[in-house]
Amino acid sequence: MDLDRLTSRDRLALSIALILVAVALAGVGAFAAFTSSASVSQSITSGTVTIALGATGTADNRLNIAATGVVPGDTIQRAVNVSNTGNQDIASITLTTAASASSLLDTDATDGLQMVIERCSVAWTEGGSAPAYTYTCSGTTSTVLASRAVIGSGLSLSNLGLTAGTTNHLRVTLTLPSTAGNTLQGLTSVIAYTFTGTQRAATSK
Repeated sequence: MDLDRLTSRDRLALSIALILVAVALAGVGAFAAFTSSASVSQSITSGTVTIALGATGTADNRLNIAATGVVPGDTIQRAVNVSNTGNQDIASITLTTAASASSLLDTDATDGLQMVIERCSVAWTEGGSAPAYTYTCSGTTSTVLASRAVIGSGLSLSNLGLTAGTTNHLRVTLTLPSTAGNTLQGLTSVIAYTFTGTQRAATSK
């Protein structure tokens, strides 16, 4: 075919014919593939790890109650409930103590404040008068943290209930050693207590 001799009408007709052929070939390709699909949905919900303390200022949490006029040999007892209120068991609970206002009372590891923590299998029975509280256990006691200097980071706590919904009834006892000298007179330290729960070991779900 001599394209140079084609009229404009012939060229238009040829172009339309080529377009129709291309469309036809494309249609053949579009309908030449088999397909199949299937789907399913899965719900994933993450667990919660939550450590909670008893209501501040109540018999469930006296850690915010100040002590004044402390002399060598004195003890300061405060109760606190530490609960796993999440929906998952936890592997451990640690304690970090820090002094927001610091003095030799917290920096002297030998003659400064010493701390012991114990757990009662039931709620502690509170006695004494504010702020000089005392506590007795009508159940079984166990040591959570042996005697040590009051300030520490990530201190491992033992003999605690770790399952979801468990409440640990703790008694924190601070003692100013009888060996504390005159350099510890008239000082103030403010101790902050932070309890941290760590999730249980990962498992198949």
